[in-house]
Amino acid sequence: MSTQPAVRRWTYDEFARLPNDGNRYEIIEGELFVTPMPHPLHQKVVMRLGAALEAFCVAHDLGEVFAPIDVIFGEGDYLAPDIVFVLRDRIQVVTDRGAEAAPDLLIEVLSPKTAMRDRGLKRERYARFGVPEYWVVDTDRRRIERYRLHDDPGRAMEIADVALAWEPVPDGPVLTLNVADLLRDFR
Repeated sequence: MSTQPAVRRWTYDEFARLPNDGNRYEIIEGELFVTPMPHPLHQKVVMRLGAALEAFCVAHDLGEVFAPIDVIFGEGDYLAPDIVFVLRDRIQVVTDRGAEAAPDLLIEVLSPKTAMRDRGLKRERYARFGVPEYWVVDTDRRRIERYRLHDDPGRAMEIADVALAWEPVPDGPVLTLNVADLLRDFR
């Protein structure tokens, strides 16, 4: 007889009925994760980064930026990254429910309660489901960790602690983010 607990299989309808009570709910590999809403400085970084990406994407007609929306990979995998970007020619993957296929860029701003999951389980799930690029914003270390998951999911991350250059389409426009400016309120 097994002593392992049974993993609950969540349908999207069950996930969608979870309460809107100020907590963030995610289902990863069938397991429910509940975290409190992020603190104000976390949200300030999300807003700054989202605004920079949005302005760049609108100026160059590249796609859409969302902060946050559900990312629905399949039964038992419903995640809620801080920022989601989808290229214009793939925008049909975004429905009323959220992104229903791998977005082109996912971004998480770390919090103490989610850091291990963001760097581990979530990065693994994003790679498995075909997300090409994933950033982890580490406010404590004042840096952005870039994972290029489409090249090699096991490849070492790139660390940007001064500037990060993002080129969402090959040979296209490049956005250079000033990391210190994005994280200026963190000490």
